[in-house]
Amino acid sequence: MNIVGIDIGGTFTDLVGCVDGRIVTSKTSTVPADPTRGVATSLELAHCDMPGLSEVLHGSTIAINTVLERKGARTALITTKGFRDVYAIGRGNRIEAFNLFFHRPKPLIARELTFEVPERVGPHGDVLTPLDEAAVVALLAEFKTLGIEAVAVCLMHAYANPAHERRIGEILRKARPDLFITLSHEILREYREYERTSTTALNAFVGPRVRGYLLKLEGYLRAEKFPGQIHIMRSNGGVMSIGLAQDQPVAMMESGPVAGMIGAGRLAKEMGLEQCIGFDMGGTTAKTSLITNGGPAIEEGYVIGHAADGQPMQLPVVDIVEIGAGGGSIAWVDPNGGIHVGPQSAGADPGPACYGKGNDSPVVTDANLILGRLNAQRFLSGAMKLDIPAAERAMVDKLGKPLGLSVREAALGIIKIADSSMSLAVRAVSVNKGVDPRDTTMIAFGGGGPLHACAIAREIFVPQVLIPKLPGTFSALGMLMASWRQDFVRTLIGRIGALDVAEVERIFGELLEAGREQLERDGIAQAKGDFRFYADLRYVGQEHAIPIAVRSPADLIRDFDAVRAAFDKEHDRRYGQSAPDESMEIVNVRLVVTSPREDTLAERWLLEKWVPEEANREDGEREVVFDDAAKPLKAKVVWRPALPAGTVIEGPAVIEEPNSTTLIPPGDVATVTEAGHLLIKIDVGSAS
Repeated sequence: MNIVGIDIGGTFTDLVGCVDGRIVTSKTSTVPADPTRGVATSLELAHCDMPGLSEVLHGSTIAINTVLERKGARTALITTKGFRDVYAIGRGNRIEAFNLFFHRPKPLIARELTFEVPERVGPHGDVLTPLDEAAVVALLAEFKTLGIEAVAVCLMHAYANPAHERRIGEILRKARPDLFITLSHEILREYREYERTSTTALNAFVGPRVRGYLLKLEGYLRAEKFPGQIHIMRSNGGVMSIGLAQDQPVAMMESGPVAGMIGAGRLAKEMGLEQCIGFDMGGTTAKTSLITNGGPAIEEGYVIGHAADGQPMQLPVVDIVEIGAGGGSIAWVDPNGGIHVGPQSAGADPGPACYGKGNDSPVVTDANLILGRLNAQRFLSGAMKLDIPAAERAMVDKLGKPLGLSVREAALGIIKIADSSMSLAVRAVSVNKGVDPRDTTMIAFGGGGPLHACAIAREIFVPQVLIPKLPGTFSALGMLMASWRQDFVRTLIGRIGALDVAEVERIFGELLEAGREQLERDGIAQAKGDFRFYADLRYVGQEHAIPIAVRSPADLIRDFDAVRAAFDKEHDRRYGQSAPDESMEIVNVRLVVTSPREDTLAERWLLEKWVPEEANREDGEREVVFDDAAKPLKAKVVWRPALPAGTVIEGPAVIEEPNSTTLIPPGDVATVTEAGHLLIKIDVGSAS
């Protein structure tokens, strides 16, 4: 099979493919106005013969950027009469108790675009008030007057009985096929009214823009005679068909970043690393995730943006902490003379000042260039020459003159601030979760990850850093390892040992049928589907639950001793205590259906014996600033593709390669493994 993975980031579009039994790569600037142009260029640079490809896997930041920039469709919300303000009120908790400027999440749909219809369904699915269809029809005229482009429908207890939502969907879709309609039960069948409404609103808000992009992408690929399947990376670490992605774009909010974590998990498993920290620094953001036993954690809930005022999304998502600290993050000075880095980014256009496209604000990449950490002639294998004078002018004008700093002092300040911000993110997925960083390995990738990984690892005492092959395009590589995956959920609330047998069996049957139908819709043989059930359990009186694997309804009805023991053990692992004598209840039943990939070339390539290219004569030395702007150090400079397995490089050193650069500070030691990865021992004794 010939397959390619294409990852569109805020700054670069990356491609990695398995074509004719070999790995091909490319990296090009993202085109914000038309991302498909970046896709086309990446395929051309990699010399991919479109008719000869069998599958294209794709991840993009378009959905999450639409939310963060609030540039989605003009969206209306339809809900049950009397519950118009559920979405606006949100939760009563105050996440940042001591923040005087705290404010609640601002809904994506304004109150004046929220409409009520007479209807009511009870929590057990019984119809208390029939749907007033005339009221739904009457809304159509208002939608036309208001210029509505998308509609989110989220009725009270529709997770228990979606009949009224289905009927509203039928009316709207028949009368206005041009509207993007999202029905909550089609996205998730789970209780928690606010989060369910927010998730539905998110899907509708981003729907028209994402669907338009995916249709354009599909149109381009088909016009180029691509005959195979197009799969889109999901936030849960799996992939879905492009057709499903057009209907449920909310499922691809973190489609790009999670692919890299999936790849890092595969690498950790193959190398026998039990606990790792995945660290991905791109052009716009830095992402990190805790990887245990070969896989990142999956959380049943996520907040897009800041935890306190972001948009809740109640779907399975790889547990990633993301901050606005990438290579293109802009450095700026506040009125009090403090330097800040991000979250604003120069993006791909105009990009850093050193790109020479007119940006006059210094960014992290400019700082690395000024400090000698980047090679102006070798950036992207020499395809993009960097303008050092332009970077220095931006640094002096925006930071140096206002603060009385030399150009190198200002640049080093930017790097220190960025490293500190990223180390806090790494702490959030390790220390904050009860994991000692000293017992982990950091797997760093992305265009900027290897450049900053050693400094971050030293700051939080991570003893070693692993830089995989192709770090600059590693997220695209991770897509080639992702399985097809679909998650289903049904709310079932009751005490274990006192559940209604018929209801439990009905819910398991519904989930099985839903999974089989999705396999059929996506053209996957039933025999290739892997069905796994989970029960969301908690002690009676608790708010949040823990998913525990179950095999069948019998595990919840009769033979629940093993499930009880598994829950107590997991509760103790997560929270440091358990209560075996307390009553236990269930709140949801989940089904995860996966279909493993048939091709494993990408995984096997990770461990293939490394064959270096011919030695590069441009290797040598140059001055690099590490900790003292006034005292740069002579650092050896080597070309990574030419390094044989077993090569040992002591810092200070700079290891360059086509799409990334690895910085080895003094005291750290890098070794090229048999498979060509860089394993760096960190001199944690010099950490401050």
